[in-house]
Amino acid sequence: MPHDTAPSTARTTAPAGPIRILLADDHALVRRGVRLILDQEPDLDVVAEAGDGAEAIELARAHDIDLAVLDIAMPRLTGLQAARELTALKPGLRILMLTMHDNEQYFFQALKAGAGGYVLKSVADRDLVAACRAAMRDEPFLYPGAVTALIRNYLDRARHGEEAPDQILTPREEEVLKLVAEGHSSKEIAELLFISVKTVQRHRANLLQKLGLRDRLELTRYAIRAGLIEP
Repeated sequence: MPHDTAPSTARTTAPAGPIRILLADDHALVRRGVRLILDQEPDLDVVAEAGDGAEAIELARAHDIDLAVLDIAMPRLTGLQAARELTALKPGLRILMLTMHDNEQYFFQALKAGAGGYVLKSVADRDLVAACRAAMRDEPFLYPGAVTALIRNYLDRARHGEEAPDQILTPREEEVLKLVAEGHSSKEIAELLFISVKTVQRHRANLLQKLGLRDRLELTRYAIRAGLIEP
């Protein structure tokens, strides 16, 4: 796979010392286990831990980090949403998604969000260290066995003349939808996303119109079906 296709400013050079890692997962036990795996390696150093996607963004602003390891399913902002924000915030930051979901759709979404690798929690003890080092070399990492499924999925769609559909919602609308479904007020959403209350209300009205829904309850049901929140 060819390298150096992006502008030279898009990536930082490899760090001289240990790779500084931000670890985000909403389960403290999972974070502890992952940290144990990473801290055993002299070239890997977990410098910050977050319990959700929004906190991960706050910590990324406050810490000098090289790599973010993000769980996909987290409160407030998912790992995918946080990855999009982090990619915009720090273009040189490498990102890995850590997940329990062996799912092609999540993998494609992770790539679109800016992640360079996708690691299953069930085999993190085997794959995560290699994935971290691959990410710092700007090499993609995909857990073994998924390539065949991804190629088969792509060929099936191509055979039927189907293309992967673009998301009906913009990334910002998806963020607002998730927070509305979780019960946050417009004021709380505005503070979390650093936008005005008026902008939140406009996004909410657009969501209802786009999705053909009537109220918060229907938005919540849609968010569950879309995998943004857990039922």
